[in-house]
Amino acid sequence: MNKWQERFNQMDYVFGKEANVFIQEAVEQFIIGKNVLAVAEGEGRNAVFLAEQGCDVTIWDFAQSGLDKAHALAKEKGVQLKTKIQDLQEADWPTEEYDAIICVFGHFNPELRKQTLKGIRQAVKTGGLFVTEVYAKEQIDYGTGGPKDVTYLYDMEDFEVFSDWEHLHFEKKEVVREEGAGHSGLSHVIQFVGQKR
Repeated sequence: MNKWQERFNQMDYVFGKEANVFIQEAVEQFIIGKNVLAVAEGEGRNAVFLAEQGCDVTIWDFAQSGLDKAHALAKEKGVQLKTKIQDLQEADWPTEEYDAIICVFGHFNPELRKQTLKGIRQAVKTGGLFVTEVYAKEQIDYGTGGPKDVTYLYDMEDFEVFSDWEHLHFEKKEVVREEGAGHSGLSHVIQFVGQKR
């Protein structure tokens, strides 16, 4: 059993049922588009929120327990999701398929992080968006969520794969995140909204 399968296999939603604040802000500021992929989405809080805004959302995650809870949350909110068990190490990324891809606190080892960001670059349609909020390397000293291994945290250079995209928002800063038991308190994040040229 992978650690996320085990972690999500409980009644409570580890990161709560409400969408990440930055995803909510991005929906207000940018045109997300209809066809959305949520990568490493876990229990579905962000995907369900986007479905409530009228998006057709597909979730990729490799914890069935998380996807089951995503479907339960979608049913509770009166929306539908598509889900796929997906180990990102084995992902066969499509080309120019999605209007937007989101990834909220998706943390991977350096090799998989690079591979995943390249896959996202490939899978977003021309004119489409990649929207993400992740913990910066500075988060290791905060203790309010995220990996305990600094190599799984991000720095600004990780986003060089999108250097030729339009950077609609790209910022590293402190924020307060209260997202269930998993994220709680002052945090150091990187936020990125890029548009594929």
